[in-house]
Amino acid sequence: MVRGGGSELERLPHTLIHEILVKLDVESLCCVAPVCRNLRFSASEALSSLSTLNLSGFPPNIHILDSVLRDNNVLRSLTLDCYWLDDSSVRIFAKSHLQELVLLRCTRFSSWIFTSIGDRCPNLRVLRLEIVRWDMLEPSHSYKEKLAQMLKGCVYLESLCIKFRGSDCDPAIFEFIVLTLPKTIKVLQLGPMYGQHIEQLIRETYVGRRLMASSTDFSIPLFHDPIVFRLQFLSLALDIITDELVISITHNLSLLVKLELEDRPRAKPLLSKDLTNRGLQSLTSCSHLTHLSLVRSREYCGSTFRRINDTGIFLLAEGCKNLESVRLIGFSTVTDAGYISILHSCKNLNKFEIVSAFFLSDLTFHDLVDAPCSLVEVRLASCRLLTSETAEKLSLCKSLEVLDLGGCKSIADRGLCSITSLHRLTKLNLGGADITDDGLSVLGSGNSPIASLCLRGCKRVTDRGICFLLLGEGRISKTLTALDLGHLPSISDRAICMIASVGMEITDLCIRYCFQVTDVSIEALATKKGFGEGKRPLRRLDLYNCRGVSVKLLESLKSCSFRGLRWLGVGRTGWSGVREFEDTRLGSRPGLAKCFNGCEMGCCIGCMDDI
Repeated sequence: MVRGGGSELERLPHTLIHEILVKLDVESLCCVAPVCRNLRFSASEALSSLSTLNLSGFPPNIHILDSVLRDNNVLRSLTLDCYWLDDSSVRIFAKSHLQELVLLRCTRFSSWIFTSIGDRCPNLRVLRLEIVRWDMLEPSHSYKEKLAQMLKGCVYLESLCIKFRGSDCDPAIFEFIVLTLPKTIKVLQLGPMYGQHIEQLIRETYVGRRLMASSTDFSIPLFHDPIVFRLQFLSLALDIITDELVISITHNLSLLVKLELEDRPRAKPLLSKDLTNRGLQSLTSCSHLTHLSLVRSREYCGSTFRRINDTGIFLLAEGCKNLESVRLIGFSTVTDAGYISILHSCKNLNKFEIVSAFFLSDLTFHDLVDAPCSLVEVRLASCRLLTSETAEKLSLCKSLEVLDLGGCKSIADRGLCSITSLHRLTKLNLGGADITDDGLSVLGSGNSPIASLCLRGCKRVTDRGICFLLLGEGRISKTLTALDLGHLPSISDRAICMIASVGMEITDLCIRYCFQVTDVSIEALATKKGFGEGKRPLRRLDLYNCRGVSVKLLESLKSCSFRGLRWLGVGRTGWSGVREFEDTRLGSRPGLAKCFNGCEMGCCIGCMDDI
């Protein structure tokens, strides 16, 4: 990181600066651009020829963004983390030559953002907006009107994703959106919204007909409206998923390839207004369906899909044999028999995700070797009947790259012995498992090229196990980039110092609720400078509720330490308080962000603050 010395940099030859800057990544270029005129010119020159720019991991302010985009007239695809941007920044990034625009963590925009995009970006093919906080002073109809204006301006739009995050959003914002969609639309992702609105809108887009008669007679021919009929990917976050909604979608979107539905009911749905086997069976009318995700969140109440049992899953598996990806969350009455039918009927299945399944046991995977599918990603989070036997059976899937067994408390060391034989495994979640240091020793000497490892809540893991993991002769010591050691009571400075010393590739480290971690660990991590020493610098560090960390962390941040750090979770640590942290003078560290609220790494909901 360049610190001061602007006048000296002004005197350096332009060719020398250009030669240095071309070796930096995009985020580093954005950081050095505001330092001085010479660097700003050279960085802008290096960025001006890019047709694709992704700043999702770096939240720029308006001045940095202006320096980055000012001279670029060839940019076609732009992804921005908009946490520090507001309406005044739209004139900088919204250009007519853009074809793809992704705006993440929009916390400061008003509804005017919709009108601006419609006016300034007429050639957009792909638009994604993630709005974290919306202006409560603006009525819902203002958002509706300006959203409609935007869609009238973006007549070539093929993919539209608008997601509001937070409990204050009015789901009625999307009430009439289907009626204003351009006819080119193929991908539609919206939320949150009322299920009855999308059902009604789909019905009303069919000229002279209603989508469903009260008798639900599927033999009646339907006249399709081109706008809806061309949809291939539909993703909705709803208040409640019902049979009527699913039937309305599946029996009239004949080209549908991907369907994702998630609901968050505030109370247990009435039995007559819920998803049942009948709605699940209607999915079989989508002959092109390859990806299916049905999720019931328990955020507001403990409700599940109570009226779906093995019969509904049998019908789904038999009628949708081309499924490649299945994600089912909230199916509390389905047993092993139902899940077995999916694994053995869907020969193209490569992604299988089942969460909080009360009756999913080892029996589901007993005959996995005979299943025709070739699994690449398996997620079985919080399925508490699973044991190490399932891990052993899954080790037969040699193409497996992602394995999530988080919350499966009966997975023990015996299961790790089998997992280490997976030569393509890059992501492994063992959170809450009953593994010990001996199990980590086996993992550390295995052949799996694991890049992301979660050991959160594995209470029998100690410093000794982390040493085994990183000092073993296996591949993980050379491939591990993200490590989660949260909620491990026996982890101390010894383990963290070992990570700082030999964790060459580790960039993301979570040690939240590790009460034995002190300033000694912070000093060790601060020396993990990277690059010249062959180590990669830390990018994200979660210290939430590490009570042994004191105000000395501030001194490390004010120095040249933690050069590559982009995110820091520091809530409930042992210094004098937030005010002292905010008052420190760290203005020369653009892109570094802090979170005091206990959010998971990265603050995806947008509550972080700049340092």
